[in-house]
Amino acid sequence: LVTGLSLLHSSTTKMAGGAKKKWSKGKSRDKLNNAPLFNKESYEKLLKEIPTARLITPSTVSDRLKIKASLARRAIDELLQKGLIKKVVQHHGQMICTRATA
Repeated sequence: LVTGLSLLHSSTTKMAGGAKKKWSKGKSRDKLNNAPLFNKESYEKLLKEIPTARLITPSTVSDRLKIKASLARRAIDELLQKGLIKKVVQHHGQMICTRATA
């Protein structure tokens, strides 16, 4: 019985191949270099392009204009005050807006 166990153990180690598993380093993401403040071009783009978009969230504004999400939230608040967009729903930190239709 003891010899049977040692035979079983030796056969399983041979099947494993003996080489250690190589661990992957994981997927790396590129660091976003989004602007913390508006420059003239990005502010004009905000006023021109964002009010015509069908879905307006801080994420989409941040991605399109390459600005930080905190700045995108303030920009959406400004567009809401000007009446260029309208709020659909607000849930905790995420707000969803759409273009204002006449």
